[in-house]
Amino acid sequence: MFNKRALITGITGQDGAYLAKFLVSKGYKVFGAYRRSSTRNFWRLHYLDVKKDIELLPVDMIDQTSIMQAISSCEPDEIYNLAAQSFVGDSFMEPIATGEISGLGVVRILDTIRLLNPKIKLYQASTSEMYGNSTIVPQNEDTPFQPSSPYAAAKLYAHWVVRNYREAYGLFACSGILFNHESPIRGIEFVTKKITDTAARIKLGLSEKLHLGNLEAKRDWGFAGDYVKAMWLMLQQPTPDDFVIATGESHSVQEFCDVAFGELGLQAKDYVVVDQKFVRPRDVAHLQGDSSKAQRMLGWNQKETPFSELVRMMVRADLEKYQHPDRFMKHFLKHI
Repeated sequence: MFNKRALITGITGQDGAYLAKFLVSKGYKVFGAYRRSSTRNFWRLHYLDVKKDIELLPVDMIDQTSIMQAISSCEPDEIYNLAAQSFVGDSFMEPIATGEISGLGVVRILDTIRLLNPKIKLYQASTSEMYGNSTIVPQNEDTPFQPSSPYAAAKLYAHWVVRNYREAYGLFACSGILFNHESPIRGIEFVTKKITDTAARIKLGLSEKLHLGNLEAKRDWGFAGDYVKAMWLMLQQPTPDDFVIATGESHSVQEFCDVAFGELGLQAKDYVVVDQKFVRPRDVAHLQGDSSKAQRMLGWNQKETPFSELVRMMVRADLEKYQHPDRFMKHFLKHI
């Protein structure tokens, strides 16, 4: 017998997979929404051995009828909206699509909840990118936002709409302002995964150099597996609120490279090349979060997985992927 029912949009992504595994362990009946128009890509769910425990639904975030059908069919107690065009670099090339999915898609979910069942609790995935090049470090819930990309602007619109629906209609809707969070199942389009994947390839003689943009950019990096617990905790509170989720530490891209290559017995300076084509039109220099509110009110542990262990975990997983491709490929082949 299930305790609660949850719908996770963006189930095929890193956070969706970790959250699904966490909710299943809590006794939830989990429904996962994936993009109807995309190639089915469930390898992360197989990698975490959780796909067998999830009921999957095709949903189009730009079609409110599709969203209404999904929510009506699974009747969730909680919805976790993780669906987004989530790559900052791509948002400059696809600003309209980013706005439709990451911004207006949230309005469609909120309005569907308002019309169908206002008792459904909603978690919205906000982002530290909304702070942009803030001169205030660290950033907390009261730090002014100044988005520096179409992605961040779309997320900020969604963030304020969540608060608007919460105050105007009394919905239990929360936004988690999550700072960067990584894992072995991070997408290769993200710089952290590019670093660990290429470092492993260099170690095995499969690549020669790692081309990156701004090595001085600093981010607050945590482990995705720790952060999904905070998402769940937000919806277990007596009243809805917004929370910053972060480790409270910041490290440069250069530091990330140093730890990753060091784990493999290599020197990053011998392999990393700065390439201007990877420098964004507007880059955010320094993000560092203050999650003291989440620690105090949610009881969330901000430093469960230290930075160095996170990087080593990722690079070890990538090394194994290339050393034992048969083990890794089974996660891809299962979804075909």
